[in-house]
Amino acid sequence: MNKNSSNIMALAPNTSNKRETVCIFGTGDFGRALGHKMIQCGYRVVYGSRSTQISNLIPKDAEVLGHAEAAQKAAIIIIAIQRQHYNFLTPLAEILHGKVLVDISNNLKLNQYPESNAEYLAQLLPGSKVVKAFNTVSAWALQSGTLDASRQVFVCGDDVEAKQMVMNIVRALGLTPLDKGSLLAAQEIENYPLQLFPMWKFPIFLSLGLTAFFFCYCLALDVIYTYIYENNNFSFFIAITIPNRVCPVMALILLALVYLPGIFAAIIQLYRGTKYRRFPDWLDKWMLCRKQLGLIALAFAFLHVVFTLVSPMRAFVSWRTGKGIISQALNNKTEPLNHTNAWISDSYLALGILGFFLFVLLGITSLPSVSSNVNWREFRFVQSKLGYLALILCTAHTLVYGGKWFLSPSAYRWYLPNIYMLSLIVPCAVLVVKFVLIIPCIDKPLTQIRQGWERNPKYSE
Repeated sequence: MNKNSSNIMALAPNTSNKRETVCIFGTGDFGRALGHKMIQCGYRVVYGSRSTQISNLIPKDAEVLGHAEAAQKAAIIIIAIQRQHYNFLTPLAEILHGKVLVDISNNLKLNQYPESNAEYLAQLLPGSKVVKAFNTVSAWALQSGTLDASRQVFVCGDDVEAKQMVMNIVRALGLTPLDKGSLLAAQEIENYPLQLFPMWKFPIFLSLGLTAFFFCYCLALDVIYTYIYENNNFSFFIAITIPNRVCPVMALILLALVYLPGIFAAIIQLYRGTKYRRFPDWLDKWMLCRKQLGLIALAFAFLHVVFTLVSPMRAFVSWRTGKGIISQALNNKTEPLNHTNAWISDSYLALGILGFFLFVLLGITSLPSVSSNVNWREFRFVQSKLGYLALILCTAHTLVYGGKWFLSPSAYRWYLPNIYMLSLIVPCAVLVVKFVLIIPCIDKPLTQIRQGWERNPKYSE
């Protein structure tokens, strides 16, 4: 009972401890939403506006005054207006001297101005303490309370005490402040809301390019080739058959590409004999987007599962099955069960199910809500050990399913290998090199290097 009561009290606004007064310049959507949230958390809010008439949109417990009068009542002033309207602050320079000005503005495009809005504000009012904050939180999130997607607030400023005052407000609102350093970081913070999935661009473009290539590759071999040389119209393969060949291939290749940069990193460290030298930029960027590559690979694996489950419902499959039954009836002969094919079929299905299970497990543990509840060793075990096991199972699944085509001349249409053969190149290369790297005579020096040992200590300088 006492425990529950303390939890309830912790969640409720602490009205007994009155917080300081905060001034907000601007009565727009964000200014009103932020003021309403601050009042809920125990702050006294006064708005500075050109019009002092009380509007129904203004929080009822807030006070509306002129800019000069409102600024005199608070030590912290939140500037909830756009940069092009900052000039009206210049006549207020004497009143705003020594006060903390919180710039929350954003721009319409990346690097719209030579300097950040917060730096421009600091130039206009050199006697004030400018802090950049709240520009990554939306008014809708503050009003609705759905802050899960935008709980983190980047804060930067040159005055440590002023920055700490703003971070205390951020915490009081139930948000998480992240100190980004001096006001020089404001440009980066202002560009952040304008970036559309910055870590997803390379994985998405790579996936689209590979998907288009493999789709055209299958279209040429399975539809165009059969129409020209066998006079069969299999154009309907475009709907289900070809996507169900492209999706597993993409899932396997992208999963291998998740672990390939780690292979390159290990080889580079062995060659250099140190871990204190930066990797090439292309490898750094590749390693930073491994999570995105893995999630896209999981999406392709899910599509493969769905396409496979609906395959028995297709007219082509029903026709082919019925044709086989009728053929046996006309010949008055029942084909005996081929135990070899049965073993192969059950084996690649079992390998695929196990590989997909581990694939899903990797995707679940990459979620922030899950990864935050496991320590680094547990996370590394799942993402590394179980990740390589998933790669082995998925590679074996593909190898068992399509391995028979390696020695079949009919599989090389236009002298081109089957798509499943191409899909095995990258994962097999990754697994072979990884097997070499875990040989004790190689793994031991690599482990020592990653623990700080250097073959040539001059590189640490």
